Amino acid sequence: MQKGDIVLVQFPFTDLTGNKNRPALILRSGTLDVTVSFISTQLHWQEPSDLLLQPNSINGLKKPSLIRIGKIATIEKSLVIGKLGNIDSEEIGELNKKLIQVFNINTN
Repeated sequence: MQKGDIVLVQFPFTDLTGNKNRPALILRSGTLDVTVSFISTQLHWQEPSDLLLQPNSINGLKKPSLIRIGKIATIEKSLVIGKLGNIDSEEIGELNKKLIQVFNINTN
């Protein structure tokens, strides 16, 4: 697993009352865990930091979806059910820009 992979995971609800199998984007892969950003088909939730993806054979998504860059979790690798696809290098570039915005990183 590497940055840019889209995987199916048991993703926790933000209020920690449960979880649901859903697609997520790998932001970082460590030895025991991965940091992921949740993916949603609920386009009406779009925030400026979200990245819109159209479904294609490379990313494995079935509907237009938002990478919710502000919705990040670090989870055990064992919670990853399988790989659906990945984003391309141009989308990774856009992802990096949005991560810089979300975390207010000064690149100077």
